[in-house]
Amino acid sequence: MNRLFASAFALASAALAGPAMAQQPLTAVLNADMRSSNPGVNRDDNTDTVMLHFVEGLVGYAEDGSVGPLLAEKVDMSGDGKTYTFTLRKGVKFHNGAELSSADVLWSWNRYMDPKTEWRCLGDLDGRNGLKVVSATAPDAGTFVMTLNEPNALFLDTLARTDCGGTAVIHKDSVKADGSWDKPIGTGPFKLGEWKRGQSIQLLAYEGYVSPKGDKRNGMLGSKRPLVKEARFLVIPDAATVKAGLMAGSLDIASVPEMDVADLKANPRVALEIGTNPVRHSMILQTRDPLLKNVALRQAIAASIDFPELVANVTNNLGKPNNSPIYMTSKYFGTAEKTGFKYDPAAAKALLQKAGYKGEKITILANKRSTAPSFATAVIAQAMMQAVGINAEIEVLEWATQLDRYNKGNYQMQAFSYSGRFDPALGFEQISGPKDKQPRKIWEEPEALALIDKTMVTVDPAERQKLFDELHKRFIDQVPAMFTHNDIDIVAHGKRVSGVVPWMSKHRLWEVSVAN
Repeated sequence: MNRLFASAFALASAALAGPAMAQQPLTAVLNADMRSSNPGVNRDDNTDTVMLHFVEGLVGYAEDGSVGPLLAEKVDMSGDGKTYTFTLRKGVKFHNGAELSSADVLWSWNRYMDPKTEWRCLGDLDGRNGLKVVSATAPDAGTFVMTLNEPNALFLDTLARTDCGGTAVIHKDSVKADGSWDKPIGTGPFKLGEWKRGQSIQLLAYEGYVSPKGDKRNGMLGSKRPLVKEARFLVIPDAATVKAGLMAGSLDIASVPEMDVADLKANPRVALEIGTNPVRHSMILQTRDPLLKNVALRQAIAASIDFPELVANVTNNLGKPNNSPIYMTSKYFGTAEKTGFKYDPAAAKALLQKAGYKGEKITILANKRSTAPSFATAVIAQAMMQAVGINAEIEVLEWATQLDRYNKGNYQMQAFSYSGRFDPALGFEQISGPKDKQPRKIWEEPEALALIDKTMVTVDPAERQKLFDELHKRFIDQVPAMFTHNDIDIVAHGKRVSGVVPWMSKHRLWEVSVAN
């Protein structure tokens, strides 16, 4: 056990040695540290997981993927579909004791829209991708009004997105006098305590927290009471170390890989919660690469891979293949979406000849995070590609480095995972767009982008289904990426812990308690 892991276990063991069980910190595991404490800015999925304990936005996602009021009491839309009026909940206070008002919402919004903030979702709301908030006003202390350039069926979904930090409303004291970031002063059920970078993040219960309506937890909505005085996210990248800590009782909550299910299920200290989510695992291809810009070569790669076999191996037979950008439990996952890539080695070889492929090296980037199938996917895909004559190699990177390469578009192939999007339009938007403006995008065909734009403003479900079906067919034909399967949430926890419910691959520590 190296020094980092030993430090993590020391923190957990110290917690268990406390004089009273009720005072012990709840310990949950992250496979990598959060990138920052600045919501929706320098972030990844782990960052989002932690930050949504501290901050909240006007709206949030419910368990079923619908969007509902969070800091808002209600949301009214004008008849023309362009103006949204948010009535704020009364009595909500920030962690510094200041009462929430529409002035705070406006200040937060203006900060996000300032390019200097580098908010991830600026381009989704400033007109670059069609949708633009043309005005935001606070007519009185309890009311916030936003007006769009045109009706948009996914405006509220965009505000709720976790990669946008939920468009969190924060107090102005979250930034220093010079405008630089300090720490999140939000309205969430926990406050940020001590952050030991690379080791642990302390969460302190906010005793002044005012929970949204509801007698039970409902995604980001409903009851969100902090039932422990302190919680800690411990950074432990190694899956074997996490497994040992769970079985020894020194760790409370952790996502675990499929291969550990049998051993953990047999352990008397451990309980398992298993669910599915919209997270999509994939092999992405750089369509501007000198080699991979050839669609026949991309089609050859897709035909070389036996996806049922790959998914069975990386999920320990718990997952099912899904090549569609639309996740399997979506109401829009229909007959068309069930038609994916066909494993056909002979066709793959013929396509390689058509592409004029002469054995040039193709590098697959991967990482070894314990709860992502990146490395295992890359190894199996490499073997299958090599079997038809593709010179595939693997380059293993730290996750942060791989993410930076993704954001810059600097790769040929990657074994990569996308955080969940409930509405398929947002799922397509997540991966699509002009690379000159957003290098992280992987699909930029103009016809596809036009179809995605239509899904953003089309309300009728039947018409939306037609659009999604066409997008799926184009995606399978053009192969800008190969989605392999949707994620399986497997969360292990000590039996002294109750209230653990998997959702969107994110640990939610509110409404979680520890037995005395």
